[in-house]
Amino acid sequence: MVGDSDSLMNELYNIMAFVLIALPLMAALVFMVLPNLTSKSYWLLSSIISVITFGISVFLFMSYDTLTGGTQFSFTVPWLDQGINISFGLGLTGISASMVLLNGIVLLGACLISGDIEKRGRDFYVLLLTLGGGVFGVFLSSDLFFFFLFYELAVLPMYLLIAVWGSSTDFGSFTRSKEYGAMKLMMVLVAASVLIWVGIIAIFVETYLHGTPTFAFEELRRLSENGLFSVEFQNWVFLCFMIGFGVLSGLWPFHTWSPDGHVAAPTGVSMLHAGVLMKLGAFGIIQIGIVILPLGAQTWMPLLMVLGIVNVIYGAVSAMSQTDLKYIIGYSSVSHMGYVLIGAATLNSIGISGAVLQMFSHGIMTALMFVLVGAIYHRAHTRDIYVLNGLIKTMPHICVLFIIAGFASLGLPGLSGFIAEFLIFLGVIKISFWIAALAVLGAALTAVYILRLIARTIVGPVDSSLSDLPDANIYEKIVSVALASVLVAVGVWPALLLDSINVGVATIMSAL
Repeated sequence: MVGDSDSLMNELYNIMAFVLIALPLMAALVFMVLPNLTSKSYWLLSSIISVITFGISVFLFMSYDTLTGGTQFSFTVPWLDQGINISFGLGLTGISASMVLLNGIVLLGACLISGDIEKRGRDFYVLLLTLGGGVFGVFLSSDLFFFFLFYELAVLPMYLLIAVWGSSTDFGSFTRSKEYGAMKLMMVLVAASVLIWVGIIAIFVETYLHGTPTFAFEELRRLSENGLFSVEFQNWVFLCFMIGFGVLSGLWPFHTWSPDGHVAAPTGVSMLHAGVLMKLGAFGIIQIGIVILPLGAQTWMPLLMVLGIVNVIYGAVSAMSQTDLKYIIGYSSVSHMGYVLIGAATLNSIGISGAVLQMFSHGIMTALMFVLVGAIYHRAHTRDIYVLNGLIKTMPHICVLFIIAGFASLGLPGLSGFIAEFLIFLGVIKISFWIAALAVLGAALTAVYILRLIARTIVGPVDSSLSDLPDANIYEKIVSVALASVLVAVGVWPALLLDSINVGVATIMSAL
């Protein structure tokens, strides 16, 4: 009877993992054939779908057994045999468990906050749900072929979401249009995807030539441990992955698409862009590149660490020089993703654990910031920090939550950003004292521009033109309070995430 009970539970977990991907994708297909409803109707249906996916993501995260570790809730369905051996496989690791939870939280927030979308509402929510389903697919896939399929499914909707529903930005005598931001983002990310696909095909061809053709992660990991991939092969393929995935993580000098994309995107899309999509790249480097190509990782990780620290310093200095609230957060994201990259580049357990925790912390923090900046912009119709003054007198809720997000960004103890960056610093100092010193300098620069931003826009005398602006509406309050609560919860009780993350990192260390 106990065995039957365990089998039923495993079946339930498998079904939940499949539903997590299929539900938003099927909902998007159903929306396309539904009679033309109002935008509010599509928003309500999308919000219900996102509530369900959030519940499933929490269920899977809480159900992951940290004592057992490894890949759990896995199942495989053969898709294409004929000597190619492509299978639709899903599985949850200690690292992907936290990323699935992150996407569940941010997708729900993005749907709730997008209730003001009126133009072509059906199309907007079809693309938004497709993006969310694609991200779940990336984090749950256990087959490289479907991993890449879901990866593209997550990235491609961004073009239309920005080009159609985004906003253009005026810079004095010229305008940075939403079409420009969308096209720049798409061209860069598609070019990076080509490198990823080249690497995936190279791995498959190598296994095919040795008589063991496969795309399955676990089989590829076993073959790598048995010495199938030579050092030369791992070196050039890992470089393809490092650049291809790194571009989506905002890796310098390929980062310029990211701030422009952040600024042009509507609020809900900015939340998903910064909160989740940028994490797909770092996830690919950690979960695929390091595990399957550990010798290539050891060759190229010093370069990744140098580029990552450039991200940290360059992003912070660039954020300091901006006057547009969204551009400040956009370049701040480039800086914070630099910490993720240098944490991964340490190739030690504490550094990689810090990198994964930073991915989660940064995802929640930037999602919160974009909610609040979007609320300010919709009311004041400007994001210029020289115009926005004394907002706490007219928007107390928005400003208090923005201060919490800012403190998380600069690494205040008691919030999730502090724990993540502290672990990264410990991991980096084992490798290089000077890189660690530069990382700490980046944190100091972050404190400078965040505190300057708070002092300039939130406190001080209120501008007369802003004295009667309304505070956050009910949905903005719900989403912002929920996101801020997550930052506090993880900062106070980091083991909530680190228990599962550490188990996933242990698997990576065994590959190394």
